[in-house]
Amino acid sequence: MNAPAKITVPTQGQLALAAQLAAGGTRPKAGITHVDARAYTSPERHAVEQKRIFSRVPLVIAPSALLPQPNMAVPHDGFGKPLLIARDKDGNAQVFLNVCQHRGTRLVEGSEPVCAPRLICPYHAWSYTLDGRLAGLPRPDSFPGLDRSQLGLKRLPTREAGGLIWFAFDETADFSEAEALGHDFDAFDMAGQHLFRRRTHDVAANWKLIMDAFLESYHVQRLHAATIGPFFKDGVSTGDHIGPHQRSAVGREAALAACEAEDWPTLRSAITYTYQMFPGTVLIVSPDYMNLMVLMPQSEGRVLVEDFMLIPEAPATDKALAHWEKSWNLLDAGVFAAEDFRAAALGQEGLSSGAIDRVTLGTLETGIRHFHDAVEARL
Repeated sequence: MNAPAKITVPTQGQLALAAQLAAGGTRPKAGITHVDARAYTSPERHAVEQKRIFSRVPLVIAPSALLPQPNMAVPHDGFGKPLLIARDKDGNAQVFLNVCQHRGTRLVEGSEPVCAPRLICPYHAWSYTLDGRLAGLPRPDSFPGLDRSQLGLKRLPTREAGGLIWFAFDETADFSEAEALGHDFDAFDMAGQHLFRRRTHDVAANWKLIMDAFLESYHVQRLHAATIGPFFKDGVSTGDHIGPHQRSAVGREAALAACEAEDWPTLRSAITYTYQMFPGTVLIVSPDYMNLMVLMPQSEGRVLVEDFMLIPEAPATDKALAHWEKSWNLLDAGVFAAEDFRAAALGQEGLSSGAIDRVTLGTLETGIRHFHDAVEARL
């Protein structure tokens, strides 16, 4: 069961965005800019992004709610290597390579959480505790002089902050900006949320087209006209930066006057906050739930997107279950899959055709400009 909900208050940064919305939002003065179409279609560019961005910077892998109890582990294959997200007996989150140190066998199969104090290799039954230590092996007499302390699972740099689990392939990765973002997520009590659903979408588009979609509100009343578009005031939005990460806010049509409030129930009824975490994670904060999307590029024209829906507590009644199922289907199957992801796939088809050599961005799309500048800076 979830612990009682914490009483949290908005951060100064969150309140500043709310105040800007109450004043009508902000409109950047910069003019039209462009992004080279090859940024989305070049295999060589994709390879460089993998080497210089995804192999070096901290990446979000999952919400803390994926592992709500000690001695849990979840296999994860989305980032090109077999990984294992684990929570040890002391409650610490870890990310390991999902590889037995005996003969290199995949230690845990599948993609669903497992609950056990030890993980046992299916080949020779070497066993590991959830902090990665080699705990036992059959016939230890056949390994004379074996130093078990040197054969623990390969751990990758890991941080848990603000209800998110981050990891990096680079041992020198700097997690300070991830920890700074954690203060904002603590304000939403994200660590105290319940994981309602998760689903991985296979999208035929470049990963940056997915990020682009959540970096501007210009499309909301058009692409989402049949779903969420009518809820929002066109063009009333604002945003700022936390290092390479972005934080944006969009005002709801029926509740703009409430943007001047300072309590969460009122603010969340008036504002949808969205966080675009560099390089490829999106958090959308709706009035009573949150969606976390983790992007995992597979090629220049294919990306896996894992969508997690977080709610305040596990449904206790059929009515509550029906309420959350409706919200899940609205966003995951409707807004995201049928609209945002479909638009990205159609964009990939168009860009790959060679019909245009650059993408044109207007003043309501400056978040995309900042994102691509951050990508280019690391290339």
